[in-house]
This record gives sequence, C-alpha cells and structure tokens, in this order.
Amino acid sequence: MTNEIKGLSERIDMLETRLTYQDDTIETLNQTITAQWKQIDVLTRQVAQLNERLQEAEANAPGPANEPPPHY
Repeated sequence: MTNEIKGLSERIDMLETRLTYQDDTIETLNQTITAQWKQIDVLTRQVAQLNERLQEAEANAPGPANEPPPHY
C-alpha cells in the first residue's frame, strides 16, 4: 500500500507540474492573441483609409479614365 501511495503522490506531483506549465503557456498564448488582434484592428483601419484615399485619387485624377469615350 505504501508503494501505491508513493505512486499516486508522484503522479499528482507530475500532474501539478504539467498544469503549472500549461497555465503559463495559456497565459502566453492569450497575450499573443490579444496583441495580434490589436495589430489586426490597426491594419484593418489603415487598409480602409488607404482604400478611401485611392478612391478619392482615382475620382479626382485628370486623364482618360475620367473622360467619356470620344464616340459619346
């Protein structure tokens, strides 16, 4: 019975150690995901702003793109 208790104690110690490492890994992953979402949000806004600027530039650009074809 003493060997059984010792074996259970070792298993519990091993599981507690694993749990500690897993908790640390989960926290690290959570911080990474949070940082990535913030970066994605910033980049999404920048792309939207650039798209608006491109559309404005295309609309205001002089040249054949904004002129009707000669047969009109």
